[in-house]
Amino acid sequence: MTKFTAGNFSQHQSDKPNIIAKIAARFIRHLQQSIGSLGDLWRTPFTSVMTVLVLGISLTLPATLHLFVKNAKAISQQWDSASEISLFLKLSVDDKAAKNLVQRINLYPEVAEVKYISADSALKEFKELSGFGDALEYLSSNPLPATILVTPTQRASKTQAARELLQKLSNEREVEQGKLDLEWLTRLEAITQLIEDIVTGIAILLCLSVVLIIGNTIRLAILNQKDAIAVMKLVGATDSFIQRPFLYSGVWYGVLGGVVAVICVAVLAQYFTGALLNLTDLYQSDFQLIGLDAFEMFILISFAVLLGLTGSYISVRKHIRAIEPTAD
Repeated sequence: MTKFTAGNFSQHQSDKPNIIAKIAARFIRHLQQSIGSLGDLWRTPFTSVMTVLVLGISLTLPATLHLFVKNAKAISQQWDSASEISLFLKLSVDDKAAKNLVQRINLYPEVAEVKYISADSALKEFKELSGFGDALEYLSSNPLPATILVTPTQRASKTQAARELLQKLSNEREVEQGKLDLEWLTRLEAITQLIEDIVTGIAILLCLSVVLIIGNTIRLAILNQKDAIAVMKLVGATDSFIQRPFLYSGVWYGVLGGVVAVICVAVLAQYFTGALLNLTDLYQSDFQLIGLDAFEMFILISFAVLLGLTGSYISVRKHIRAIEPTAD
């Protein structure tokens, strides 16, 4: 067993400040290099601004398309949850049998609301709306069947669940025909899925282009400081120490480019909201365009930082290693 002496205790105590000092020194060194890399961007304003704008605009397109998909899904969910099943009863079914059917349907766990429209009420409404009221007086009997309107619960209003509920209701002996128009909703879902796939493909291509652009920008910055890098290596600087400011430059490009993308998406969302008001007024709808929330903005900026860091890392790993000091 190791004997714990006073000397060992004092050495143990002195190790703690050394570790803390090393961590603090490393943090300060990283902070200095990150601020210094931001100063390097400031000293080349034209190149920096162009790179930031390219990065921001490249990310704006997929982010805006994501916004359209997000709103399309919101519209689809609103319409889907409001879907209604119409049950047309047999002409031989009287009011008593129809009301008994309404009571049975109310017991369905998938049903939220049931509304019964008698044959006489349906004919009266048709007379008022069609404009053929006088002609309908000559009919010997009412040709319209009694109708039951069934509103599914939110869970049962999804496309597949609504179809299953329609089939179950259509099997009732009093029902002549059940109707649920979901073709348009299925098409909307297919279009939404297609847009999602398009967004994914475009995003991948634009991300690759952003990585290449930032990598090329960092490559030019390395070549411009080739002599300084050779001198630093000559005096003993490691590759990791030399490449750190260039990596931070990629991070700064990502942060600024992400902020530009967020601003561009917000401006476009505001512009589209004004144009959308004209359309929603025609349909007497109060739908509001949903913009990016705080979490989505954070994800967009973080993704831009990741792209900037990836592009700069690829560039510095290749080009800084290739620079070696030469003896004159």
